[in-house]
Amino acid sequence: MKVVLVTGASSGIGKATALELLRAGHIVYGAARRVQQMDAIRDAGGHALPMDARRPEDLERAVHTVIEEQGRIDVLINNAGTVLHGAAEDIPLDLARDLFEVNLFAPARLVQLALPYMRKQKSGVIVNVSSIGGEIALPLGCWYYASKHALEAYSDTLRMEVEPFGIDVVIIQPGIIKTEFEDRTAQDLREISGTTAYGTMAEAMARRSETQLGADSQASDPGVVAAAIREAVEAAKPETRYAVGWLADKLLELDRTLPDREFDKLATNAIR
Repeated sequence: MKVVLVTGASSGIGKATALELLRAGHIVYGAARRVQQMDAIRDAGGHALPMDARRPEDLERAVHTVIEEQGRIDVLINNAGTVLHGAAEDIPLDLARDLFEVNLFAPARLVQLALPYMRKQKSGVIVNVSSIGGEIALPLGCWYYASKHALEAYSDTLRMEVEPFGIDVVIIQPGIIKTEFEDRTAQDLREISGTTAYGTMAEAMARRSETQLGADSQASDPGVVAAAIREAVEAAKPETRYAVGWLADKLLELDRTLPDREFDKLATNAIR
């Protein structure tokens, strides 16, 4: 039985992960802004904590609550995140900074808060939920991909630093998953770039996202990601990366093997 803190637990991957780990018998704290949407976690025997990733005091309170109530923290799952779509030329930089605050700096701060306890225990697992976008990049999502690339580089360095203390760092790379996460994709594309020089590309991508993430989508259920996270949490020696969900392995393999400009053509042709 491990003591686990999961962020972004009010929906999607975070909620599915919290419930998966509760079913496995672990002590789970779910943290999110929408506390009212974590009733299922409470009903399953878990704990629900209010937390806005943009508020440093919320991050501190979440970790301190776990320590005060359980005396330890064995697993930190940094899942909370946000996404933003539009052309690089069009996106206001204040929106980009806000995205980095949620996707990179909040996880980094939670790591800083949890590590002293993990080092004292000489054990722990830090799971950073990235994306296939932590390796690949597609048009009209530059700041999201930049934040996930940064999170993966951060995680790789962190893994080497904390390994001597018996702590593992794991990167999860979901492919295309059915969650609320991409609900605003088409709207953002049209609002930010729909009437600019990139309007044709933005509209094509908006329409594709509506099809790819709609009712008939082949996108994977969040449960497949939750199962991979559970595997990592419970493994004696977890893998450093888990790519899971629809198109994850395929797109990563294409990115790793094709020359850059060939991958560029593939990506841009897909949204024309």
